[in-house]
Amino acid sequence: MTALWRGTFATRLRIASGLILFIYAGLHFLNIALGLASLEVMHAAQDWRLAVTRSLPGTVLVYGALIVHAGLALARLAGRRTVRMPFWEAFQIALGLAIPFLLAAHIVFTRAAHELFAVNDRMVYLVALIFGTPDAWWQSALMLIVWTHGCLGLHVWLRTTPRWRRHLPAMTALAALVPALSLAGFLAAGRQVAPELADAEARARLMQSLNWPDGAIFASLFALESALTNGFLALLAVVAAVPLARKYLRRSRSLRVSYIDGPTVTSPTGPTLLEISRANGVPHTSLCGGRGRCTTCRVIVTDGADSLPPPSEAETRSLAAVGAAPGTRLACQLRPTGAIQVHRVFRPDGTRARAHSSLGRERQLAILFLDIRGFTARTTGQLPYDVVFLLNRFFDAIVPAITDAGGQIDKYLGDGLLAVFDTAEGAHSAKQALDATARIGQALEQFNSALATEGAAPIRVGIGLHLGELVQGEIGATGHAPRTIIGETVNAASRLEAMTKELSVELLVSAAVLEAAGIDLTDHTVLTLDLRGVAAPVQALALNRAQDVQGLGAASTP
Repeated sequence: MTALWRGTFATRLRIASGLILFIYAGLHFLNIALGLASLEVMHAAQDWRLAVTRSLPGTVLVYGALIVHAGLALARLAGRRTVRMPFWEAFQIALGLAIPFLLAAHIVFTRAAHELFAVNDRMVYLVALIFGTPDAWWQSALMLIVWTHGCLGLHVWLRTTPRWRRHLPAMTALAALVPALSLAGFLAAGRQVAPELADAEARARLMQSLNWPDGAIFASLFALESALTNGFLALLAVVAAVPLARKYLRRSRSLRVSYIDGPTVTSPTGPTLLEISRANGVPHTSLCGGRGRCTTCRVIVTDGADSLPPPSEAETRSLAAVGAAPGTRLACQLRPTGAIQVHRVFRPDGTRARAHSSLGRERQLAILFLDIRGFTARTTGQLPYDVVFLLNRFFDAIVPAITDAGGQIDKYLGDGLLAVFDTAEGAHSAKQALDATARIGQALEQFNSALATEGAAPIRVGIGLHLGELVQGEIGATGHAPRTIIGETVNAASRLEAMTKELSVELLVSAAVLEAAGIDLTDHTVLTLDLRGVAAPVQALALNRAQDVQGLGAASTP
């Protein structure tokens, strides 16, 4: 299961139903946009669309998704123990609650009119029905509300993925373009229909072709719309009454939550720990908004763990994925039943950037470890200033080879360094790393030539090059935490560099790097290395000289 689908069954069902409705709405809006071409094109597209959505499977899928999505949203609202929430979440909920009131009229006067009274509800029918009336403004508002609500939900779901962040500007432009084209298409279609409506004979022919509803049918449709609206109002009243009833029934039952490095608060039983934090103004990180799809709200229960209900399967799975320590729970899933003391693993310190960036993010990148061979023996007996001077000369010669290829120096390690190639795609990162390695080999050769003219011994290096999943984030105390990288990939690259000494080679480059760069390894001898501290064996290619990667076929970046 991918991280995008992590969470409870209800969470996954809400995501799936939301995606179905988002796709349906998008296709519907694009269908209306075809009015910019002609009514004939718009109707042709509608015929194809209705052939799917008004089939029995299509009807079950779309209306089932609508009922499930709305039902889960109302159930979530009824289950809330506090109205405190981030602004974006409140805004999305407000949009969602507005949709049924506007959608009722649309469903009644199109699908219901078609099914109950055989009205031909083609696009021209809807245009003729509302164009030039206040209802056109309301239906336009419905379109904007539905689209905004769906786009917010999609963004919240995908915002933690690198690919979504990379394409966010383009997706934002596309999100704005769809409703703009739809509104323009409706306006264009209305202008095509308006002359026909103004002519009595043409209007009569149009109404006959559409089996236009008479006064009695319109009265029935208005009554149905009113019933649906009133039914939803009654449902909302029940949803609002549930938290009030729960608060009344549990007023006498309360518990205390003590936060290490924070306040002690009193709360009725029932809310999740995250809701208790929000209700009492206690800062509590939660990147997914309390939906159980991340672990950033996790806490360590230091007292009162015995009184807590056991974690659900979804909570257990999420905690296991991050190797959480014993006693760790997810605040968004935990509903305390007695007094507890907790430590917030990620506690915002008042600066939004710290709360989010310190959590890190997963990336697939190539990294390079480089170390000078025999440097300690070489500099034994030398003055410290001379050692520093030699190191700086070496780095002045080598580092431009890395940065010119697109790499960044993550840190200097005495007589070595760690470089990372931070790009959007792993393949591009691998190509940059290979390019940098070839440049390092050339720069080292030139540097040693300069040393030879000075009568100094050449410098030998070992380089380990690897690609894989790692985490970028701030490591350190607040305000003094540089961004760095951690993970098994970093450890493997370090071990590859150390192994170059045993194999008496200048470079060990993992097969992961070469394959990502599109290099065929069929004609090369690939070693399988068991590296200390690395769980699985690593396949790597050994090269006597770093610049020999140029002959492998993909050592340059586009």
